[in-house]
Amino acid sequence: MGRYIFGIDIGGTTVKCGLFTEEGELLEKWEIATRREEKGAHILSDVAAAILAKCEEKGIEKEEVKGIGLGIPGPVRADGTVLKCANLGWGITPATKIMQELTGFPVKAGNDANVAALGEMWKGGGRGFEDVIMITLGTGVGGGVILGGRMVAGSNGAGGEIGHIIVNGGEKELCGCGGHGHLEQYASATGIVRMAKKRLEHKNVQTKLREFENLSAKNIFDCAKEGDQLACELVDALGTYLALALSHVAATVDPQVFVIGGGVSRAGEILLDAVSRHYNENILFALQNKEFRLAELGNDAGIYGSAKLAAEL
Repeated sequence: MGRYIFGIDIGGTTVKCGLFTEEGELLEKWEIATRREEKGAHILSDVAAAILAKCEEKGIEKEEVKGIGLGIPGPVRADGTVLKCANLGWGITPATKIMQELTGFPVKAGNDANVAALGEMWKGGGRGFEDVIMITLGTGVGGGVILGGRMVAGSNGAGGEIGHIIVNGGEKELCGCGGHGHLEQYASATGIVRMAKKRLEHKNVQTKLREFENLSAKNIFDCAKEGDQLACELVDALGTYLALALSHVAATVDPQVFVIGGGVSRAGEILLDAVSRHYNENILFALQNKEFRLAELGNDAGIYGSAKLAAEL
Protein backbone atom coordinates (compact mmCIF):
# COMPACT_ATOMS: atom_id res chain seq x y z
CA MET A 1 0.00 0.00 0.00
CA GLY A 2 1.14 3.57 -0.73
CA ARG A 3 1.61 6.26 1.84
CA TYR A 4 -1.06 8.31 3.59
CA ILE A 5 -1.91 11.97 3.11
CA PHE A 6 -3.98 14.40 5.16
CA GLY A 7 -6.33 16.98 3.65
CA ILE A 8 -7.22 19.82 6.01
CA ASP A 9 -9.82 22.51 5.23
CA ILE A 10 -9.67 25.30 7.80
CA GLY A 11 -12.95 27.21 8.12
CA GLY A 12 -14.10 29.99 10.40
CA THR A 13 -16.24 27.65 12.54
CA THR A 14 -14.81 24.16 12.04
CA VAL A 15 -11.71 22.52 10.59
CA LYS A 16 -12.58 19.62 8.29
CA CYS A 17 -9.97 16.86 8.31
CA GLY A 18 -9.51 13.92 5.97
CA LEU A 19 -7.21 10.91 5.98
CA PHE A 20 -6.57 9.68 2.43
CA THR A 21 -4.49 7.19 0.56
CA GLU A 22 -1.90 8.74 -1.72
CA GLU A 23 -4.20 7.89 -4.67
CA GLY A 24 -7.04 9.97 -3.24
CA GLU A 25 -9.27 7.40 -1.55
CA LEU A 26 -10.93 8.99 1.49
CA LEU A 27 -10.45 6.65 4.44
CA GLU A 28 -11.91 8.77 7.21
CA LYS A 29 -13.09 12.32 7.81
CA TRP A 30 -13.78 14.26 10.99
CA GLU A 31 -14.03 17.82 12.28
CA ILE A 32 -12.60 19.89 15.11
CA ALA A 33 -13.68 23.33 16.31
CA THR A 34 -11.83 26.37 14.99
CA ARG A 35 -10.59 28.22 18.06
CA ARG A 36 -10.42 31.82 16.87
CA GLU A 37 -9.71 33.37 20.28
CA GLU A 38 -6.33 35.06 20.79
CA LYS A 39 -6.20 35.90 17.07
CA GLY A 40 -6.39 32.25 16.08
CA ALA A 41 -3.18 31.38 17.89
CA HIS A 42 -4.32 27.81 18.70
CA ILE A 43 -5.69 26.77 15.29
CA LEU A 44 -2.57 25.24 13.77
CA SER A 45 -1.53 23.53 17.00
CA ASP A 46 -5.03 22.05 17.32
CA VAL A 47 -4.83 20.74 13.73
CA ALA A 48 -1.37 19.29 14.33
CA ALA A 49 -2.58 17.56 17.49
CA ALA A 50 -5.58 16.11 15.62
CA ILE A 51 -3.33 14.72 12.87
CA LEU A 52 -0.83 13.19 15.28
CA ALA A 53 -3.65 11.70 17.33
CA LYS A 54 -5.15 10.11 14.20
CA CYS A 55 -1.76 8.63 13.30
CA GLU A 56 -1.51 7.13 16.77
CA GLU A 57 -5.08 5.82 16.65
CA LYS A 58 -4.52 4.14 13.26
CA GLY A 59 -0.99 2.94 13.99
CA ILE A 60 0.45 5.03 11.16
CA GLU A 61 4.22 5.46 11.35
CA LYS A 62 5.87 8.79 10.50
CA GLU A 63 7.49 7.43 7.34
CA GLU A 64 4.09 6.28 6.08
CA VAL A 65 2.82 9.88 5.83
CA LYS A 66 3.68 11.66 2.59
CA GLY A 67 2.42 15.02 3.77
CA ILE A 68 -0.34 17.42 4.77
CA GLY A 69 -2.32 19.80 2.59
CA LEU A 70 -3.93 22.91 4.09
CA GLY A 71 -6.83 24.92 2.66
CA ILE A 72 -6.94 28.37 4.24
CA PRO A 73 -9.67 31.06 3.87
CA GLY A 74 -7.36 33.85 2.75
CA PRO A 75 -4.53 34.68 0.32
CA VAL A 76 -1.65 32.20 0.55
CA ARG A 77 1.72 32.82 -1.07
CA ALA A 78 3.68 30.07 -2.82
CA ASP A 79 5.91 29.64 0.24
CA GLY A 80 2.86 28.93 2.43
CA THR A 81 2.72 32.35 4.07
CA VAL A 82 -0.77 33.67 4.78
CA LEU A 83 -0.84 37.45 4.26
CA LYS A 84 -3.98 38.10 6.28
CA CYS A 85 -6.99 36.02 7.22
CA ALA A 86 -9.75 37.98 8.90
CA ASN A 87 -11.97 34.88 9.38
CA LEU A 88 -9.29 33.26 11.53
CA GLY A 89 -7.85 36.37 13.16
CA TRP A 90 -4.45 35.85 11.54
CA GLY A 91 -2.07 38.50 10.35
CA ILE A 92 1.01 37.48 8.36
CA THR A 93 1.40 33.80 9.29
CA PRO A 94 3.96 31.27 7.94
CA ALA A 95 1.36 28.50 8.05
CA THR A 96 3.28 25.69 6.34
CA LYS A 97 6.44 26.37 8.33
CA ILE A 98 4.54 26.24 11.62
CA MET A 99 2.67 23.06 10.68
CA GLN A 100 5.87 21.33 9.56
CA GLU A 101 7.53 22.17 12.87
CA LEU A 102 4.51 20.92 14.85
CA THR A 103 4.10 17.61 13.01
CA GLY A 104 7.40 16.81 11.36
CA PHE A 105 5.56 16.17 8.06
CA PRO A 106 5.93 18.02 4.74
CA VAL A 107 3.15 20.60 4.27
CA LYS A 108 1.70 22.55 1.36
CA ALA A 109 -1.02 25.22 1.65
CA GLY A 110 -3.38 27.09 -0.66
CA ASN A 111 -6.38 29.40 -0.62
CA ASP A 112 -9.51 27.43 0.24
CA ALA A 113 -11.42 28.34 -2.94
CA ASN A 114 -8.50 27.38 -5.17
CA VAL A 115 -8.03 24.19 -3.17
CA ALA A 116 -11.73 23.30 -3.57
CA ALA A 117 -11.34 23.77 -7.33
CA LEU A 118 -8.36 21.42 -7.26
CA GLY A 119 -10.47 18.85 -5.41
CA GLU A 120 -13.27 19.06 -7.99
CA MET A 121 -10.74 18.64 -10.79
CA TRP A 122 -9.21 15.59 -9.10
CA LYS A 123 -12.26 13.68 -7.86
CA GLY A 124 -15.39 15.75 -8.61
CA GLY A 125 -17.24 17.64 -11.34
CA GLY A 126 -14.02 18.55 -13.17
CA ARG A 127 -12.71 14.98 -13.48
CA GLY A 128 -11.05 14.33 -16.82
CA PHE A 129 -10.05 17.98 -17.32
CA GLU A 130 -6.87 19.88 -16.47
CA ASP A 131 -8.02 23.44 -17.23
CA VAL A 132 -10.88 24.10 -14.83
CA ILE A 133 -12.60 27.20 -13.47
CA MET A 134 -14.65 26.62 -10.35
CA ILE A 135 -17.21 29.12 -9.13
CA THR A 136 -18.75 28.79 -5.69
CA LEU A 137 -22.08 30.54 -5.28
CA GLY A 138 -22.89 30.82 -1.60
CA THR A 139 -23.32 33.77 0.72
CA GLY A 140 -20.65 35.32 -1.47
CA VAL A 141 -19.04 34.25 -4.74
CA GLY A 142 -15.66 32.52 -4.69
CA GLY A 143 -13.58 31.03 -7.43
CA GLY A 144 -10.60 28.89 -8.26
CA VAL A 145 -8.44 28.63 -11.37
CA ILE A 146 -6.73 25.36 -12.32
CA LEU A 147 -4.50 25.33 -15.42
CA GLY A 148 -2.50 22.30 -16.48
CA GLY A 149 -3.75 20.55 -13.35
CA ARG A 150 -2.25 23.14 -11.02
CA MET A 151 -3.71 26.02 -9.02
CA VAL A 152 -3.15 29.54 -10.30
CA ALA A 153 -2.90 31.54 -7.08
CA GLY A 154 -1.18 34.69 -8.36
CA SER A 155 1.59 36.74 -6.76
CA ASN A 156 -0.30 37.33 -3.50
CA GLY A 157 -2.45 34.21 -3.46
CA ALA A 158 -5.56 36.19 -4.45
CA GLY A 159 -6.02 34.69 -7.93
CA GLY A 160 -9.52 33.42 -8.71
CA GLU A 161 -11.47 36.19 -6.95
CA ILE A 162 -14.18 35.89 -9.60
CA GLY A 163 -16.82 37.30 -7.27
CA HIS A 164 -15.25 40.73 -7.52
CA ILE A 165 -15.25 41.09 -11.29
CA ILE A 166 -17.30 44.17 -12.19
CA VAL A 167 -20.41 43.21 -14.17
CA ASN A 168 -22.48 46.39 -13.69
CA GLY A 169 -20.67 49.71 -13.79
CA GLY A 170 -23.86 51.60 -12.94
CA GLU A 171 -24.51 49.91 -9.58
CA LYS A 172 -24.86 52.38 -6.68
CA GLU A 173 -25.04 49.89 -3.79
CA LEU A 174 -21.81 48.71 -2.18
CA CYS A 175 -20.40 45.21 -2.44
CA GLY A 176 -19.17 43.74 0.84
CA CYS A 177 -15.60 44.50 -0.26
CA GLY A 178 -16.40 48.21 -0.68
CA GLY A 179 -16.62 48.16 -4.47
CA HIS A 180 -19.62 48.58 -6.77
CA GLY A 181 -21.30 46.31 -9.31
CA HIS A 182 -19.35 43.16 -8.49
CA LEU A 183 -20.60 39.71 -9.51
CA GLU A 184 -21.14 38.80 -5.85
CA GLN A 185 -23.91 41.42 -5.66
CA TYR A 186 -26.00 39.48 -8.20
CA ALA A 187 -24.95 35.82 -8.39
CA SER A 188 -24.64 34.90 -4.70
CA ALA A 189 -27.51 33.69 -2.54
CA THR A 190 -27.66 37.12 -0.91
CA GLY A 191 -27.32 38.77 -4.31
CA ILE A 192 -30.35 37.18 -5.96
CA VAL A 193 -32.42 37.91 -2.84
CA ARG A 194 -31.24 41.54 -2.97
CA MET A 195 -32.38 41.79 -6.60
CA ALA A 196 -35.71 40.21 -5.69
CA LYS A 197 -36.39 42.64 -2.85
CA LYS A 198 -35.74 45.59 -5.16
CA ARG A 199 -38.25 44.22 -7.67
CA LEU A 200 -40.80 43.51 -4.92
CA GLU A 201 -40.79 47.19 -3.99
CA HIS A 202 -43.00 47.65 -7.06
CA LYS A 203 -46.45 46.79 -5.71
CA ASN A 204 -47.90 46.01 -9.16
CA VAL A 205 -45.62 42.98 -9.63
CA GLN A 206 -47.64 39.77 -9.19
CA THR A 207 -45.52 36.92 -7.85
CA LYS A 208 -45.57 34.03 -5.41
CA LEU A 209 -42.34 35.42 -3.91
CA ARG A 210 -44.41 37.81 -1.78
CA GLU A 211 -45.64 34.82 0.24
CA PHE A 212 -42.25 34.19 1.87
CA GLU A 213 -41.56 36.06 5.09
CA ASN A 214 -37.82 35.38 4.91
CA LEU A 215 -37.17 35.07 1.20
CA SER A 216 -34.24 32.83 0.25
CA ALA A 217 -32.40 31.95 -2.94
CA LYS A 218 -33.94 28.47 -2.74
CA ASN A 219 -37.43 30.00 -2.68
CA ILE A 220 -36.62 31.96 -5.83
CA PHE A 221 -35.28 28.96 -7.73
CA ASP A 222 -38.17 26.75 -6.60
CA CYS A 223 -40.70 29.33 -7.81
CA ALA A 224 -38.82 29.68 -11.09
CA LYS A 225 -39.12 25.92 -11.61
CA GLU A 226 -42.88 26.34 -11.12
CA GLY A 227 -42.96 29.06 -13.77
CA ASP A 228 -43.33 32.18 -11.60
CA GLN A 229 -42.52 35.06 -13.97
CA LEU A 230 -40.56 37.25 -11.56
CA ALA A 231 -38.60 34.29 -10.21
CA CYS A 232 -37.73 33.27 -13.78
CA GLU A 233 -36.57 36.81 -14.54
CA LEU A 234 -34.36 36.83 -11.44
CA VAL A 235 -32.75 33.49 -12.31
CA ASP A 236 -32.19 34.77 -15.83
CA ALA A 237 -30.56 37.93 -14.43
CA LEU A 238 -28.25 35.86 -12.25
CA GLY A 239 -27.34 33.75 -15.28
CA THR A 240 -26.70 36.86 -17.38
CA TYR A 241 -24.32 38.43 -14.86
CA LEU A 242 -22.53 35.14 -14.16
CA ALA A 243 -22.13 34.41 -17.87
CA LEU A 244 -20.68 37.90 -18.41
CA ALA A 245 -18.10 37.41 -15.66
CA LEU A 246 -17.16 33.95 -16.91
CA SER A 247 -16.73 35.26 -20.43
CA HIS A 248 -14.09 37.65 -19.04
CA VAL A 249 -12.37 34.75 -17.28
CA ALA A 250 -12.52 32.56 -20.40
CA ALA A 251 -10.98 35.31 -22.54
CA THR A 252 -8.05 35.33 -20.11
CA VAL A 253 -7.38 31.63 -19.48
CA ASP A 254 -9.50 29.61 -21.98
CA PRO A 255 -10.59 26.76 -19.66
CA GLN A 256 -12.05 23.44 -20.73
CA VAL A 257 -14.87 23.44 -18.19
CA PHE A 258 -16.67 25.62 -15.64
CA VAL A 259 -17.66 23.80 -12.45
CA ILE A 260 -20.33 25.53 -10.36
CA GLY A 261 -20.60 24.75 -6.66
CA GLY A 262 -21.76 26.31 -3.41
CA GLY A 263 -25.24 26.33 -1.90
CA VAL A 264 -26.87 28.03 -4.91
CA SER A 265 -25.66 25.20 -7.18
CA ARG A 266 -28.16 22.89 -5.49
CA ALA A 267 -30.75 24.51 -7.77
CA GLY A 268 -29.31 22.16 -10.40
CA GLU A 269 -29.97 22.24 -14.14
CA ILE A 270 -32.05 25.45 -14.05
CA LEU A 271 -28.88 27.27 -12.94
CA LEU A 272 -26.66 25.64 -15.57
CA ASP A 273 -29.23 26.46 -18.26
CA ALA A 274 -29.40 30.13 -17.19
CA VAL A 275 -25.62 30.55 -17.39
CA SER A 276 -24.91 28.55 -20.53
CA ARG A 277 -27.78 30.24 -22.38
CA HIS A 278 -26.12 33.65 -22.01
CA TYR A 279 -22.45 32.68 -22.10
CA ASN A 280 -22.08 32.50 -25.89
CA GLU A 281 -23.59 35.98 -26.28
CA ASN A 282 -20.51 37.58 -24.77
CA ILE A 283 -17.58 35.63 -26.10
CA LEU A 284 -15.23 35.19 -29.03
CA PHE A 285 -16.19 32.30 -31.34
CA ALA A 286 -13.12 30.24 -30.38
CA LEU A 287 -14.17 30.39 -26.72
CA GLN A 288 -17.83 29.46 -27.17
CA ASN A 289 -19.63 26.24 -26.16
CA LYS A 290 -17.68 25.50 -22.99
CA GLU A 291 -18.73 22.70 -20.66
CA PHE A 292 -20.75 23.76 -17.60
CA ARG A 293 -20.98 21.21 -14.81
CA LEU A 294 -22.22 21.06 -11.25
CA ALA A 295 -19.73 20.42 -8.47
CA GLU A 296 -19.98 16.94 -6.94
CA LEU A 297 -17.96 16.95 -3.73
CA GLY A 298 -20.01 19.44 -1.70
CA ASN A 299 -18.38 20.33 1.60
CA ASP A 300 -15.68 17.72 1.02
CA ALA A 301 -14.13 19.58 -1.94
CA GLY A 302 -11.71 21.35 0.40
CA ILE A 303 -10.31 18.23 2.02
CA TYR A 304 -9.96 16.50 -1.37
CA GLY A 305 -8.14 19.51 -2.83
CA SER A 306 -5.89 19.80 0.21
CA ALA A 307 -5.12 16.09 -0.08
CA LYS A 308 -4.21 16.65 -3.73
CA LEU A 309 -1.69 19.31 -2.61
CA ALA A 310 -0.19 16.75 -0.23
CA ALA A 311 -0.11 14.09 -2.95
CA GLU A 312 2.06 16.39 -5.06
CA LEU A 313 4.70 16.86 -2.32
